Amino acid sequence: MRDLSRVLRPRSIAVLGSGWARNVIAQCAKMGFEGPVYPVHPTRAEIGGVPCVAALAELPEVPDAVFVGVNRRATLGVVEELAAMGAGGAICFASGWREAGDARLQEQLVAAAGDMPILGPNCYGIINYLDGALLWPDEHGGRRVERGVALISQSSNIVINLTMQARGLPIAYVACLGNAAQVGLVDLAAAVLADERVTALGLYIEGIADAPAFAALAEAARVAGKGIVAIKAGKTEASRDAAASHTASLAGGRASSSAFLRQAGVAEVASPAELIETLKILHAHGPGLGKRLCSLSCSGGEAGLMADLAAPLGVEFPPLGDGQRARLGAVLGPLVTLSNPLDYHTFIWGDLAKTTEVFTATLQGYDAGLFVIDPPRPDRCDPSSFEPALAAIEAAQEATGKPAFALASLPENFDETRAIAQMARGVVPLMGMETALSAVKAAQTVAGREGWRPWEVIAAKAPRMLDEVQAKARIKGAGIAVPKSVSAARLDALTADGMTPPFALKGLGFAHKTEAGAVRLNVSDPSTEAEMPGAEGYLLEEMVAGGVAEVILGARRDPVYGATLTLGLGGVAAELLADTVTLVLPVTRVEIAEALRELRLWPLLDGWRGAARADTEALVNAALTLQEMLRCNPSLVEVEINPLILRQSGAVAVDAVIWEEI
Repeated sequence: MRDLSRVLRPRSIAVLGSGWARNVIAQCAKMGFEGPVYPVHPTRAEIGGVPCVAALAELPEVPDAVFVGVNRRATLGVVEELAAMGAGGAICFASGWREAGDARLQEQLVAAAGDMPILGPNCYGIINYLDGALLWPDEHGGRRVERGVALISQSSNIVINLTMQARGLPIAYVACLGNAAQVGLVDLAAAVLADERVTALGLYIEGIADAPAFAALAEAARVAGKGIVAIKAGKTEASRDAAASHTASLAGGRASSSAFLRQAGVAEVASPAELIETLKILHAHGPGLGKRLCSLSCSGGEAGLMADLAAPLGVEFPPLGDGQRARLGAVLGPLVTLSNPLDYHTFIWGDLAKTTEVFTATLQGYDAGLFVIDPPRPDRCDPSSFEPALAAIEAAQEATGKPAFALASLPENFDETRAIAQMARGVVPLMGMETALSAVKAAQTVAGREGWRPWEVIAAKAPRMLDEVQAKARIKGAGIAVPKSVSAARLDALTADGMTPPFALKGLGFAHKTEAGAVRLNVSDPSTEAEMPGAEGYLLEEMVAGGVAEVILGARRDPVYGATLTLGLGGVAAELLADTVTLVLPVTRVEIAEALRELRLWPLLDGWRGAARADTEALVNAALTLQEMLRCNPSLVEVEINPLILRQSGAVAVDAVIWEEI
């Protein structure tokens, strides 16, 4: 791993170019950078009021960091010269490399850099708000801080927008990856997290080049008490033809990337606002927020909204304990209904002592508390009457040691000056009910399993599909039960001797037999059936009786995350139901069992309203078998069973597809 310390925390900066260089000089001056900034230009006397040197060789010292704002052809020579003189690193701003189809030129750039770190090309650069060092050619909305979060983005514009936030988030670093030709996401993230002044990491990522290395980074960050939260865009990473199987369709880019982040212990959010609010929580309290929450407001409407908005997210507000109820009742009186979320009314409004007692007594019994409060806008109103409630929130956090969040129902209802001041005192203001609840849910993301790393990617060649007879022979050999059956090349060659009707008659050679009309159920005599156009052979099976549920189970190679396992409610309506969960391999028995309970229709498997319970342990065993099949045979691309019929005891694979490299 390259040493990025000089380019991230430079003592001296050089800038090349004209207009872009002027912007970098201005931003460093604006942020109070204490080191020298040297503009380099062959014909200009000064840039931005700072005298120029004509060439890199004329610099009075070897620069720690260089902003290269010249065209791409000139960038090659500049980078080669910087590497030779021992510069600490360079930002390569110019575009027109691999992203424009010129991969060879980008390779030349990497070769020219040698061991010297370069960010980009096609990269905006770095902002260090801790030291005031900005290799950044554009506007930004940040401020100097003593500690804060780092933001890394594969989109320059997204991260510029994030710096414009007015929500009180202290930002320590902003860094863009550009094309990441040499320094990648994991290297850059590890370098900023190594700064003890960095408290958490926020990512906007479009692709993950090295999933095992990223998982190792996430684990190391957790060990250091630093959480990571990510927006994962571009969730349609290159994958095999989704039409080839149900599993491929259900375990596409979105499902596999979300599964990977979750298993690595990285919080995933959907929007920039959620990213900012989650980072505020991680900055103040670290990762792994507890799941038992309380909500307090002085309005029944706000209490109802909190309950309604939290339910779809799975954010829980457990009931008050008896001790809490007694303590609260003594202060609030008989007119207040004691519940969680709690509407404490306005009887105690303005009374700091009573408000502190109510807030503290409630928070004491939970992992964290959400205190809904919208201070009046200071430009038109007098917010002084809200000060006791805000002070009580801080007092409750101090007394209990539990996170207490001041939550404004609308983001604009908590002004930036107040937010910054509250963050400085360790109490996080959250902006907007829906965003805040999503952020709380993200902050509850648990750590990944210790030492977990996804399998390495196996580059797949053109696979072939085994017919159902071959596929079932494989899974039967691995230990998964299949129906009693007979097969033949022609329909008139099928004999059902020793088999018990009713039968399922299937045509072989179809990826999706139902859509092709190649499945006939409740057949009593195959000799009376008509041919199936396009069939490459026939399979006759005894129909499975005593089924409680039909599930889909599939394991497949993934071009980014190694391999995935998908399981859920199956049958011909698997995609329509879309009630599946995807995991990145390897997984344990416990992890599979826990994933099953995430299904919306899990109650149907677990004996809904007195119905028979499905043997989900048999499903877990089958899933582990598929994982083992992929682990032991690198040529296997995908194994799918749909449906796997679960009985009260045992499971039977009714249909199976295997894709294997030729």
